[in-house]
Amino acid sequence: MTERLYYDQTYLRAFDAAALQIETRGDGVWLLLDRSAFYPTSGGQPFDTGVIRWQGGEARVCDVEADARGVWHRLEGGCPEAGVPVHGEIDWARRFDHMQQHGGEHMLAGAIWRLYRGHTIGLHLGAEVSSIDVERPDGSTRFTDEEIARLEETVNGWIQQDAPCRCWFPSPEELKALPLRKPPAVAEHVRVVAFGDFEMCACGGTHPSTSGQVGLVKIVETLPAHGKARVVFVCGMRAVRYAQRMCLAARDAAALLSCGAEELAQAAARVKEQLAQEHAAKNAFRRESALKDVPAMLQSAQTLPCGRVVLAELRGANRDTLRDVAAKLIEQPDVCALLCAPDEPGSPVLFARGTQVAADMGRLLRASGAKGGGRPDFAQGAGEPACLIRARDALSQR
Repeated sequence: MTERLYYDQTYLRAFDAAALQIETRGDGVWLLLDRSAFYPTSGGQPFDTGVIRWQGGEARVCDVEADARGVWHRLEGGCPEAGVPVHGEIDWARRFDHMQQHGGEHMLAGAIWRLYRGHTIGLHLGAEVSSIDVERPDGSTRFTDEEIARLEETVNGWIQQDAPCRCWFPSPEELKALPLRKPPAVAEHVRVVAFGDFEMCACGGTHPSTSGQVGLVKIVETLPAHGKARVVFVCGMRAVRYAQRMCLAARDAAALLSCGAEELAQAAARVKEQLAQEHAAKNAFRRESALKDVPAMLQSAQTLPCGRVVLAELRGANRDTLRDVAAKLIEQPDVCALLCAPDEPGSPVLFARGTQVAADMGRLLRASGAKGGGRPDFAQGAGEPACLIRARDALSQR
């Protein structure tokens, strides 16, 4: 069994140990040590990385797992023999970042419970952001801007207290009396983590020794996830870098819109409205232009056994314009309209026929290679302009 040094010595960056056992698995060589400061993946917190050295060799630790036998380290670059003394060194930047995120998560989950009675389910500590899923009493799957602001003020107020973080294994009798935020996930060897007098929960992870070392907690967004409210957040230096990126982005966007950063939303709304108006005017112009071309389309229609066939690529048109042009064309009962708008996202195609044309437009569209369908007199979907030619060829063989 491995002595897990990270439980009581979170800030231990280097240690000495002995190699107990080596296993070769499908993903590489794994080493079991008699003692280790490397944290294994657990409870949403990723594993530590670093280096293990021994006389005459060294290897990079690229994964850490724990089982009933102890803590295993996947090595790259070599492996010591069993019984050989080794020296381990933790990648401290990675470890401390994880400690900040995990410590921040504790306080954020504690604030969600205290303020809104939200029950936190799990932690995902990613490379860029972290997240927790929250089950709220009212079933809501988001937090309002006001609720987010209150959570951030509460958590960062606790951070500024620089309250001590205590981690220990209480006796069964003491455990029963502790005001834990939620019941422990295990029945034995329960480890409790407490930040000041405002957060207490069972946890086996690594955390800063005080709340102040978390530095800063910033909620990035909340969104629905599997019926819960997912809270995405960053802590410590991640939060600092996030704030830097957002401030630079706001500054640059404000400069482009010739406004202050505080006026960005209003300026962006004005630009959006202006673009919508210009887009509507452009579509109206293209629609009128396309409708003016209907007589020329009819003049150039190809006469086939089924009737007159109009095949046209309407550049710059959208789906609404296709429908309007088709409706105008099939006012002539002997006309079949095969239309597409190759410039429109999704490459829409539309087939329609007048009352005297004996052809099923839905079947014709599918036979042309386009995706979609419809009624015998009207069908639409998406496809390349070549679908129109294949449809015309199919009609000519009737």
